[in-house]
Amino acid sequence: MRLLCLLQLLCLAGCSASRSRDWAYHGAPMYADLTARELKAVRDYLHGIPELELTEARSKTLMKNSILLIELHLPRKHEALRALDRGQAKPQRQARVIIQFGNKTELNITEYIVSPLPSPKTHTIKTFKGARPIRFESRPISSVEYDHIKDILGKIANKAHKLLFETTGGFSFNNCSNRCLTFSDIAPRGLGPGERRSWIMLQKFVEGYFIHPIGFEVLINHQDLDPEKWNVEKVWYNSMFFDSVEELVEKYESGDVEKIKLPEHDDNDLYSSYIPRGHSNTATNIHGPKLVEPQGKRYHVDRNFVEYAGWSFAYRVRSSAGLQVFDLRFNGERIAYEISLQEAIAFYSGDTPAAMQTKYIDAGWAMGSSSYELAPGIDCPEIATFVDLYHYYDTDKPVRYKNALCIFEMTTAMPLRRHFDSNFKGGYNFFGGVDNAVLVLRTTSTVYNYDYIWDFVFYQNGVVEVKVSATGYIHATFFTANGLHYGAKVYNHVLGNLHTHLIHYKVDLDIAGRENSFETIDLKYVNFTNPWSPKNFIVQSKLHRTEQKTERSAAFRFGKKFPRYVHFYNPNEKNKWGHQKGYRIQINSHAHSVLPRGWREENGISWSRYPLAVTRHKDSEATSSSMYTQGDPWDPVVSFEDYIRNNEDIVNQDLVAWVTVGFLHVPHSEDIPNTATPGNTVGFFLRPFNFFDEDPSVASRSTVIVRQGKDGKPKVQRWTPEVIGHCVSDKPFVYNGTYAGV
Repeated sequence: MRLLCLLQLLCLAGCSASRSRDWAYHGAPMYADLTARELKAVRDYLHGIPELELTEARSKTLMKNSILLIELHLPRKHEALRALDRGQAKPQRQARVIIQFGNKTELNITEYIVSPLPSPKTHTIKTFKGARPIRFESRPISSVEYDHIKDILGKIANKAHKLLFETTGGFSFNNCSNRCLTFSDIAPRGLGPGERRSWIMLQKFVEGYFIHPIGFEVLINHQDLDPEKWNVEKVWYNSMFFDSVEELVEKYESGDVEKIKLPEHDDNDLYSSYIPRGHSNTATNIHGPKLVEPQGKRYHVDRNFVEYAGWSFAYRVRSSAGLQVFDLRFNGERIAYEISLQEAIAFYSGDTPAAMQTKYIDAGWAMGSSSYELAPGIDCPEIATFVDLYHYYDTDKPVRYKNALCIFEMTTAMPLRRHFDSNFKGGYNFFGGVDNAVLVLRTTSTVYNYDYIWDFVFYQNGVVEVKVSATGYIHATFFTANGLHYGAKVYNHVLGNLHTHLIHYKVDLDIAGRENSFETIDLKYVNFTNPWSPKNFIVQSKLHRTEQKTERSAAFRFGKKFPRYVHFYNPNEKNKWGHQKGYRIQINSHAHSVLPRGWREENGISWSRYPLAVTRHKDSEATSSSMYTQGDPWDPVVSFEDYIRNNEDIVNQDLVAWVTVGFLHVPHSEDIPNTATPGNTVGFFLRPFNFFDEDPSVASRSTVIVRQGKDGKPKVQRWTPEVIGHCVSDKPFVYNGTYAGV
């Protein structure tokens, strides 16, 4: 009878696990990005509504109504969970659409929810928390607006042609062949709400032009939708300000301005180039180590659903902000409903007006759609699974970004666990070790000069690592003596400006269910009489747990002491040993605040006040930032501070952790030609804390045990093939970097 009961329990457990997997697979398409067909269907539906009066986004005029963005609109969580946890029908797929109304009496930006897909029939207006309006001036800059900026820069450059030509040693903005100037535009575009005026600096248009400033910066007011009404408000040249280009040119010709003469340009010795230079002792006639899969892949990918070593999850790459993971489970148990990138900022300091104004808020540049092709063998191993992405941003048809996401398994070259058990007689009792293979989900964002490499790493012991590695070119300005207070000289006439990178993540935890609580764990000293020697005392550390009961108490400020452990747990579920099942967040970061609290632009990034904040889940608090924050950080559409201002109860609730990571970057000469990734990686770990009864990696068959036999010879026990085999990729390197409409 006992055996029969045991078999029944095993059968029920197996059926439950199978059902859980089937429901996870069933629900994954809810989070899949819109297909090219769906994107076109939404576009065609909206263009078919006469009262919207939509025209093509790429038409030359700015006085038009056009679509800026189409992307997936996520279902409400409770609706999604019916499909994920009960196998019920999935909610209808919907699209989020941003329309710019520039041909209306009252200019505005309006967001719509269009449904159902793939054959839309209805649309409703989407509002933000508090029904905050979106200022038209806060819209992201479009390619058409850039074309008009190039036109006005061309006129400016014609007026200052001699100055620019003499300064750069033969470079010009117009009719320049291989000696051209280009530009970088700075944001935010103004000093207060409703403004649209940008500082723009000129650079030599060579490989790595970001670090070739020429010392000419201009402030253009481009608020009016008629580019003929745009005007120059200020000009900066060689540490001097001028009210117009004409004033600068006049004083340049009269000798009232000290002239800049940049060093001669040498195409064969370009300091910003990737072409190797200098001596290397590494052999070049053979390849370095490569990652191989001797017997094939051990993970499974089906559209946006991924399974690996007990893990399962769905993913998407949101055009506006980037990589997201949903319904993250280990052995069928959900750990997190959502882990998603929210925002990335880089706030600068400097001595030139452009540097003083540079406060980049990257969702405003459609960070997620900046996910270009990945190079096999460099960005991802050759054996990776590469996935195309489709975006509809500032375009008139979907754009395919080839091989823009990759998934691969790799060895970390570090054991997951190991022990050498010495017999202290020159031998051993046993050696045990487990190979630490992990699955990596990776994409990148090249937001102008910087490249961010976004990773989710899944370990076999129930740990998830979320991290970003920064590379690309530094944002550099023209060198001045006073500039050394704000960075370092990295080349002739080039200042690498100090800046802070901050990255914000949303972590919607569902630890053994939606009813979670949050506590911090620290240590405090205790002093008591020694029980076996009453004349003495024992001083040692003792666990000090604090249950954080409200959102405000769970918002930890930068500059304050951060708890040693931050622990999310289910008060109603315990493991075998009586501990409440939980996970903790372990932050790897050197972040700090970038501006004083409440200071102008800081209002738009109020999430940056907190390395960690915990709130109750609300569908109305889906994101911590928006595409409009870059254009209006002073009075933002999305204010994260509003999420914790009401100070709600967070005990036994559906909780969301908001995590800020980052680092200070003081550029140095080794940032030439550009920044390398070592030391520039930050992120956080989700680590089980009594969630399991033991380390779940005991299930891994990538284990080797060696014992000494009675004859003194080693006896090897393993669960994978003894002989690995020899195999490398037979595919040549292929990369073309193109992306095109479909």
